[in-house]
Amino acid sequence: MPSFDMDALRTVVVGSDLGSFARAAVQLGRSQSAVSMHLKKLEQQAGTTLFVRKGRGLVPTEAGEAFIAYARRIVALNDEAALSVGAAAGKATVRLGLPQDFFDDVMPATLGRFGQDVENVHVDVQAGENHRLAEEVRAGRIDAAVAFFRPGSSAEGEPLCECPMHWLAHGDLLDKTVADPLPLIMFNHPCLFRQAMLAALDHSQTRWRAALTTPSLPAVWAGLRRGLGIAVRTDHGRPKDIACVGAELGLPDLPNIEVRLLRAPNLSRFAERLAEVLREETLGHLDPAFHSAGGVDSGHRPDRLRAT
Repeated sequence: MPSFDMDALRTVVVGSDLGSFARAAVQLGRSQSAVSMHLKKLEQQAGTTLFVRKGRGLVPTEAGEAFIAYARRIVALNDEAALSVGAAAGKATVRLGLPQDFFDDVMPATLGRFGQDVENVHVDVQAGENHRLAEEVRAGRIDAAVAFFRPGSSAEGEPLCECPMHWLAHGDLLDKTVADPLPLIMFNHPCLFRQAMLAALDHSQTRWRAALTTPSLPAVWAGLRRGLGIAVRTDHGRPKDIACVGAELGLPDLPNIEVRLLRAPNLSRFAERLAEVLREETLGHLDPAFHSAGGVDSGHRPDRLRAT
């Protein structure tokens, strides 16, 4: 059996994460020719083609996709072993993904508790759309994430709770005649809130127009405050000057949306702890029943983990 070169495996992982082996060469401080030699060496050891050229870059073959997943696990285990015996000078890294809805409460609470439980570990936080967060977790580029799903839409992840969707607008809009067609403030496609909004309006035969589309939740709140239109979101994180207006404006009912915890396969012990803290803090902020059952206020703390 071949013994794969660790530096070459790291090159594959970094190139996959960055989407470019040219950028991987810069990050790793290696020449382009050295990176090419790493890839060639791995293909010789594997006995199969792992990457093929597409345009100006390289993309993995089917065998390459499987190999990258194993390479990621091998490199992670190597780095964890080095940290456990103090052989690495750098910090371990765990990667957290969240929708923007949770950046004001769940994220800081998770980071605070994780920092109390684990020392000398770097946390990389990413905001993202649901489908992108799920893709990143599947690929192992994010260790743990919470994301929105349609209830019962798939078996992916651990269901945590369901939240009702609401029609939202600035309070001043209630004193005005709502325009026809209904002006909407929406996230860019694809977006579960956008899909639910348009399906409800189409089913009720309510005319609508897109007043603002954006990938930014702060831009949604800004658009609502300027009276540009109506949006759909959960009540969680809703600013105080933004009101739920569905009943007052006679808008159609909306379905619930499910929050799930996603974990990458083969997590390190640090990433496992991050995922557990994220789970508890998400439940603690979204599900009142979690508090009544003890939840994050139970006082339980694991033994402190330390990376040196």
